[in-house]
Amino acid sequence: MATILQNHYVLAVHDVRVSSEFFVSLGFRITSEPPGWVFLEKDNCMIMLGECTGSIPASKLGDHSYFSYLRVDDARGYYDEVRAKGVRITSPIADRPWGMREFGVESPEGHRIMVGQLLGESR
Repeated sequence: MATILQNHYVLAVHDVRVSSEFFVSLGFRITSEPPGWVFLEKDNCMIMLGECTGSIPASKLGDHSYFSYLRVDDARGYYDEVRAKGVRITSPIADRPWGMREFGVESPEGHRIMVGQLLGESR
């Protein structure tokens, strides 16, 4: 069976500039800018932002605005880093009963991401 090598998320956004700035504040770097798109990468994750000015804003999708769960090796450190950059935190960092230390963030357009670390994994 084939091996998944990397996650790529494709998001429809109204403004690729504003959205790409948000992901840069999460530590992503812009790797490509074809017409109407911005591709960003961090470690083994790629975000592909497509400018779709007529799409329903993610902020209007309720629970469907969640699009990813990023597992990291240092949730506390990452939380402190993105909070210091002014990223909108939707769920403060906490140890959860399902064995994760996690927090949530939200993009300017309303796309929500959870970030977590397995409890017991030390950094």
